[in-house]
Amino acid sequence: MSNNKSDILWRIYLVYFLTVAFGILILVKVVYIQFVEGEEWRELARSTTMRYMNIDAVRGDILADDGRLLATSVPVYEIRMDLHSGVVSDEVFHAGIDSLAFQLSRLFRDRSQAEYKRVLMQARRNQERYFLVKRGVSYHELVSLRTFPIFRLGRFRGGLLVEERNRREMPFRSLAARTIGYEREGFYVGLEGAYREHLEGVQGKRLMQRISGGNWMPVNDENEIRSQNGKDLVTTINIHMQDIVETALRKQLERYQAQHGTAVVMEVKTGKVKAISNLTRNSGGHYEETFNYAVGESTEPGSTFKLPVMMALLEDGYVNPDDFVQTGDGTTRFYDRIMRDSREGGFGTITVSDAFALSSNVAMSQLVHEAYHRNPQRFVNRLKAMGLNQPLGIEIRGEGKPYIPEVDGSGWSGTTLPWMSIGYNVSLTPLQILSLYNGIANNGRVMRPMFVEEIRQTGRTIQRFQPRVLNRSVCSENTLRIIQQMLEEVVESGTASGIKSPVYAIAGKTGTAQIAQDGSYRSLGRAAYRASFAGYFPADNPVYSMIVVVHNPRGWVYSGSQLAAPVFREIADKIYATQLNIPREREEQPLLASFPSVRAGAREDIHAIYNRLGSRLIENDKEMPWVSAMVSDGDTIVVNGREVIPNLVPNVVGMGLKDAMYVLENAGLRVRFAGRGVVRTQSIRPGLRINEGTVIFIQLS
Repeated sequence: MSNNKSDILWRIYLVYFLTVAFGILILVKVVYIQFVEGEEWRELARSTTMRYMNIDAVRGDILADDGRLLATSVPVYEIRMDLHSGVVSDEVFHAGIDSLAFQLSRLFRDRSQAEYKRVLMQARRNQERYFLVKRGVSYHELVSLRTFPIFRLGRFRGGLLVEERNRREMPFRSLAARTIGYEREGFYVGLEGAYREHLEGVQGKRLMQRISGGNWMPVNDENEIRSQNGKDLVTTINIHMQDIVETALRKQLERYQAQHGTAVVMEVKTGKVKAISNLTRNSGGHYEETFNYAVGESTEPGSTFKLPVMMALLEDGYVNPDDFVQTGDGTTRFYDRIMRDSREGGFGTITVSDAFALSSNVAMSQLVHEAYHRNPQRFVNRLKAMGLNQPLGIEIRGEGKPYIPEVDGSGWSGTTLPWMSIGYNVSLTPLQILSLYNGIANNGRVMRPMFVEEIRQTGRTIQRFQPRVLNRSVCSENTLRIIQQMLEEVVESGTASGIKSPVYAIAGKTGTAQIAQDGSYRSLGRAAYRASFAGYFPADNPVYSMIVVVHNPRGWVYSGSQLAAPVFREIADKIYATQLNIPREREEQPLLASFPSVRAGAREDIHAIYNRLGSRLIENDKEMPWVSAMVSDGDTIVVNGREVIPNLVPNVVGMGLKDAMYVLENAGLRVRFAGRGVVRTQSIRPGLRINEGTVIFIQLS
């Protein structure tokens, strides 16, 4: 019996001592965790329930050239509520819930009072700590909301949680929207993307606590580390010009239901882009800015490309403005393809200058083929020397890549050269084309298009951008003078004569290109066209250059002279009328800058005119009575003879009517004429043998 009792006691003592030992071990472990590993575990707890999160800085503003806002960050607020009973007591909640629901319904007008009360009561039952009340609340709405029942008690008694967000706004809505830029799913375009690093600023930090439902709630009302606001951009965009450009372009696109269009105005001396509009027709028939065609669309430019083509011919000495070229019936064949002129029946025999002004495809292609078909690489090299194969390197991402074909490339054929001469088989963006025209207006100096003038921080300029020259001399001075005159003749008497202004001179070139769609130049049996006009004004003292492109209009009106040129004229008229410094600059220009060259006239008359004006004459072929005079440099006039050979039809293009009739009738021809001004065309080609009494018809304009 005693043995059983001692055995039981022994077992009890063993269990007791084991229990005590286990308790001591637990106590030791608790002490160890508390004082040895405690900081490590506390940090782990904090990292899983507390975290510093980034707070975006206020994004910098984008400003027009006069400081008006083009894009700015407007503060909006997200309203949440901590409905835990430890924050909002039952007494406070039930006393104010009806009034709060009523006030919220009246302020936001998105739910009824009953609906607001229902969702708040449900959140209260769930003891939600971070219940979303409303997103996108304005500052004025927030001020009112802070006076509502329950909310007026603040965060720690009324559960009101306010989080500030920033929303990007454009005060002028669509004006230059695609160039200014915006953010879509984390990707920035336009100037917003190009200068993102400057605009974003430096992020701040805020301590957030993880709560039920996986949501994060700020621990404090203020950020722990304050953010630094972004810097501001001052652009080159002029609000007034931008409005003019977009209005004129939109009106023309709507009238002809075009697929899309673009227009850009650039300051000649600096390359500053003063206005840029890109409008696309959406499925509803309205126009909006969705793609920057001026920057990103590299396509076949059509006849606006005849400018660099003519410059190449002049630079290489293959043509002179007064040379004649036959256009025949308006068609010519190159291997298996037919080149056609826009005028049915052709232009007959015309000068090189008229071929450019009238945009004769047949004349231009014949001139280029005759000059370069034995050495096409020389033509390609001339275009490359103008920089036409290089992108502009502007700050806005997405610039379209220019394309000039290589002679040894797989796509080169016998028809490539003549079709290049009229703007096919090459690709350029509207902005790249405009830069070349701007260079001609700027006396041969090509400028890089410029969109931003300076970067500011809190109103202080911290970085200023200077105009950048891409090509100091795109051609020789002689070629420059000739091509400037040719561009003026396009408007004076050529394809753009419909936009001639009695107030100021315009220079430019029309373009009409048939465009390929899905690999074909016809879509569902209908040809698609791109109409364009590029030029500058005032032509005698250029201040602004401009390009207008209208893509794929509906109907039978599709040429550059009918669609793009009128938009150019409307924009130019309004800019000229409102920019008062233009007339003053014209008056300050030396008188000789506006002298016209004389294409043909009597030597003694030329002497009398230029000597009276105090010009210095350089005379060639002094024995010839008939001459032409070109302004060379400063006050220097170069006088060249124009030979009249007996028994051969003389060249009277460029002469006045009196001189032309004198020369032709003395040669034994009977003269008929139409129009007034100077002779533009003659019905019999110069150099043919004269038959006595033959009638010759001359057209003046």
